[in-house]
Amino acid sequence: MNPSAQKVWNEANQKANQGRRFTIDPITRLEGHGKIDIFLDAKGDVERAYLQIPELRGFEVFSLGRPAEEMPQITSRICGVCPTAHHMAATKALDDLYKVEPASAARKIRELVYNTFVMEDHALHVYVLGGPDFIVGPEAPPELRNIVGVIQKVGLEMGKTVISMRRRLREMIAYFGGKVIHPVMGLPGGVAKGLNPSDLGRFKELARDNQGFAATTLQVFKDIVLKNPEYVKMITSDGYTHKTHYMGLVDKNNKVNFYDGLIRVVDPTGKEFAKFPVQQYRDYVGEHVEPWSYIKFCYLKPLGWTGFDEGPKSSVYAVAPLARLNAADGMATPKAQKAYEEFYKTLGGKPVHHTLANHYARVVEMVYAAERIEELLNDPEIVSKEIRTIPTQKPTVGIGVVEAPRGTLFHHFETDDNGIVTKANLIVATQNNASRIAMSVDKAAKSLIHNGQVTEGLMNKVEMAFRAYDPCFGCATHTLPGHTPLWVRIFDPQRQLVQELIRG
Repeated sequence: MNPSAQKVWNEANQKANQGRRFTIDPITRLEGHGKIDIFLDAKGDVERAYLQIPELRGFEVFSLGRPAEEMPQITSRICGVCPTAHHMAATKALDDLYKVEPASAARKIRELVYNTFVMEDHALHVYVLGGPDFIVGPEAPPELRNIVGVIQKVGLEMGKTVISMRRRLREMIAYFGGKVIHPVMGLPGGVAKGLNPSDLGRFKELARDNQGFAATTLQVFKDIVLKNPEYVKMITSDGYTHKTHYMGLVDKNNKVNFYDGLIRVVDPTGKEFAKFPVQQYRDYVGEHVEPWSYIKFCYLKPLGWTGFDEGPKSSVYAVAPLARLNAADGMATPKAQKAYEEFYKTLGGKPVHHTLANHYARVVEMVYAAERIEELLNDPEIVSKEIRTIPTQKPTVGIGVVEAPRGTLFHHFETDDNGIVTKANLIVATQNNASRIAMSVDKAAKSLIHNGQVTEGLMNKVEMAFRAYDPCFGCATHTLPGHTPLWVRIFDPQRQLVQELIRG
């Protein structure tokens, strides 16, 4: 923003709010909609900053009465960016609902598709949504903090590679899922389509290229971010640091797994707090409501709701890439394990509590996803024709979980004997993160804004506090009654209030 525009922007905010309230509306480079209200005290310091989510999606309500088999298709419509996560979580919930073990090859195909999705989604965030803040710069002009500015920084050839690799990865998802945005592959007990041996060669070539892309992305992050002392100082600063609990899926060796495993929670020191199968999630995950947002704020139920606070006694926890690395003992593939070890060595040891370190953790996970894709394509069973086990039991309760790119995702369905949904509960990644995100926005604003000095660059740094989580606010909003509270104010031509209409 040029100086004259900055002056107009500041004057407009000060005139409207007497210099005590600043609003970022809409917030940018995220999935969904939201705004940030920042209130200053008499000295011009931040009294409180609120991240408010004004949108609403009532999927838990209008899923009622639908056949359970439709849930993988219905819930994938929640978000056009993370449909595969919802599709896969719902499919796994159907496995549990009908008490059927998926065919071995089907399970591997699901994991293949899921790692492909995580890979391309992480690439989206690194290069388009969150990455511009570091690759281009947090105080660069807004018109450059996007993919155009990123390409200018990393070079045209790398820009072409990013676009090409995401396209090719999405084509592999569409091969199995029928389409990439709202896939239709998942069935209780298996998948709808297997891998034709004649297509294996081109996918293996993609996997090799993809590993190179992941390695290059890691090197880009090292060269541009980690070699910049100012960036590292910002990442490790107190304004972007919270000592909380962390949650993530782990395999039998406590290594990161996106598709399956047990849910592990560690405390702020890194000590294991809990480890449980998804069917027990209600014993550990509580949901708290605040009047200023449609997001429900999750907390660790055994500790009770302790408010927006951090430390060993706080019940706040985080999910997403940083949380997954903190909750695990390592990565299940060699190159990713090396990157994992470098991650903690660079940032001062485990656990890492720096919110902006999510960007680095996300790149480490790209290395893992690329390796896991190649492992699965080299598994001889991946081309098996045995891709479904037909369910035989009556449905009752089904609960599924995956690690969405932005964190742990729960789907919980209950049905009658005919498989008609009578209850649906979705706890999405951003909902799990909601308490910590609210804390992050508030703390960043308090650390950055002083004496009433508010610039566009500082406001972007406040946005960076939520953007590091790669949140999907469309996924995270719910209301039990299934309607939106509404407040309509009618003014006459002289702007005098004539009437108020309120629906609770």
